Amino acid sequence: MLPTLNLTGDVILAEHLSHRFGKIGLGDVVLVRSPRDPKRMVTKRILGLEGDRLTFSADPLVGDSSVSVVIPKGHVWIQGDNLYASTDSRHFGPIPYSLIEGKALLRVWPPEYFGSLR
Repeated sequence: MLPTLNLTGDVILAEHLSHRFGKIGLGDVVLVRSPRDPKRMVTKRILGLEGDRLTFSADPLVGDSSVSVVIPKGHVWIQGDNLYASTDSRHFGPIPYSLIEGKALLRVWPPEYFGSLR
């Protein structure tokens, strides 16, 4: 999630109810159980909700080829803020809501960066 979150040292306040009631939206930063390693938690931004059609660059480092997907019911599209170094829905596809563990509300540490993650 660079540059929004640092790899070490940032502490965020998250809540664990909104996603259970469908109260997550585009741009929200969420805590997600990794589809590739269920023991690992990742932080990503929601860029697509069920029914949305997204077009994205297949590999931004290599060329201009693009891929279009429609997000299926019960799924979301997540991406990290670091386009070139993030493993996200571009690699493993839309993720089910059930993998979402929480919604990040704000950064609380370090103090000079206290506030919203938007």
